[in-house]
Amino acid sequence: MFDIQEIRSQFSILDRDVNGKPLVYLDNAATSQKPNSVLDVCHAYYTELNANVHRGIHTLSQLATEEMELSRRKIQKFINAEHDFEVIFTKGTTEGLNLIAYILTQKLQKDDEIIISYLEHHSNIVPWQMLCERTGAKLRVIPIDENGILQMDHFDRFLSEKTKVVSVNQVSNALGIVNPIEEIIAKTRKNTDAYIVIDGAQSAPHFNIDVQKMNCDFFVFSGHKMYAPMGTGILYGKREILEALPPFHGGGEMIATCSFEGTTYAGLPFKYEAGTPNVGGNIALGAAVDFMNRVGHAHIQNHENALLEYAQRQLLELEGIKIYGEKAKRTGVVSFNLEGVGIASDVGMILDKMGIAVRTGHHCTQPIMNFFNIAGTVRASFAVYNTFEEIDILVEGVKKAQRMLS
Repeated sequence: MFDIQEIRSQFSILDRDVNGKPLVYLDNAATSQKPNSVLDVCHAYYTELNANVHRGIHTLSQLATEEMELSRRKIQKFINAEHDFEVIFTKGTTEGLNLIAYILTQKLQKDDEIIISYLEHHSNIVPWQMLCERTGAKLRVIPIDENGILQMDHFDRFLSEKTKVVSVNQVSNALGIVNPIEEIIAKTRKNTDAYIVIDGAQSAPHFNIDVQKMNCDFFVFSGHKMYAPMGTGILYGKREILEALPPFHGGGEMIATCSFEGTTYAGLPFKYEAGTPNVGGNIALGAAVDFMNRVGHAHIQNHENALLEYAQRQLLELEGIKIYGEKAKRTGVVSFNLEGVGIASDVGMILDKMGIAVRTGHHCTQPIMNFFNIAGTVRASFAVYNTFEEIDILVEGVKKAQRMLS
């Protein structure tokens, strides 16, 4: 049974005021708030278990190791990875994508091609540009139409024996558009032997993820967008691929043997987890998965889709509102501008005075903004704890902004 008030009661921060108004937090695509169960796990680690993992025979080290490895297994089940050692802890999606782009360096050569899309976050653009600079490979970009939908006929033409990497997001962070990754993966598998990378930063908080069914080679996401602490994230990679590719960072934990004459590397997952990990955060990421499982993926998705539909309907009743990607399949995000208002941040500041937290600007997706010939948008993004009443408050805030800025 889905009880929104019971869910909200688990997020203490939602009880606070901002600028004398009750907080309306609609910036979840940037980071979600954390339930008390996750915060309690963070506190318990540092007050009861604080020790480095995998490196000690003493009790605290062993207990901390057990908790972090339990979290890894929770995440394995959360994304349906075949093996727990295919789950690599990272600092977030950005580190995961950079890791993949780095370890694939030796697999690319001059004039090979990497396919991404116009809807990518900078984190899924820049690492591939850097890889192209290192190798002489070329970047090809799937264009979008006026609705923000990928033009898949261009993708079909791009695929060739030169294609070595296809890397796309499952959901656009700027527009909330859901990309046809099933089609992209199927066509890539049929026509090439390219590595397939899926950016799941905006899908893992909203969808039921099954990497085996998806049949991608890599899947990356961040913990802080799905109720876990900042500085946490996951890279999933297929066992045979991770075993064959080189490490990313060198240091402690990732070695089997080390001497001045040479070093051999540890097995998975430790080969890619050099240095002291964010133990407390990684354990708390498992607690965030527990929270989502308790609520239920279907409940989360149904509630957030209802919020999106309601928000779009209410906003479009206003004069002079432009919603980007309005006709596309979307989740979690409504990205809009007010006609005659040149700077989205002006709207954001007015909303902030009313206690409403939204994101304004280019959302680390400048190519999208350039396509629509705008500097940025106002982005309201939803989580399981948001309410229809909060959307009503947002709409009233937008009305106020129209009056003040027109």
